[in-house]
Amino acid sequence: MTNFKYPRAEKLKKNTEISLLFEKGKWRSNGNLRIIILKDKPAAPVEHPKFAVSVSKRYFKRAVHRNRVKRLLRECYRLNKDLFKESFGEKTMAMLFWVCPEMPEKFQDVEEQFVKLCQSMKKGS
Repeated sequence: MTNFKYPRAEKLKKNTEISLLFEKGKWRSNGNLRIIILKDKPAAPVEHPKFAVSVSKRYFKRAVHRNRVKRLLRECYRLNKDLFKESFGEKTMAMLFWVCPEMPEKFQDVEEQFVKLCQSMKKGS
């Protein structure tokens, strides 16, 4: 049975980890999704995957809309966690961004782009 949980241990919250991610991480894009990834290195040891989402105020002025997109992105990760780990590795820190001013119509649209992003990473590695 697949583990569909998104426990606190998997949430990327520390400012030090986030700043390290921006300093040394690698960017990948696919459609309206953009991700920054940092794989386990001796300088930045990671025990298990850490994941966060971010939506720019530039694209969505209203907090309700930003929160909606964030919920959709977290749900994509939660349901496709196995694919994410397979594509990006077990010990990875990542932050996912929505880089489009359009509000996604359906969850399936966001999930489809997330899956394509993971699959493109698998092919590129």
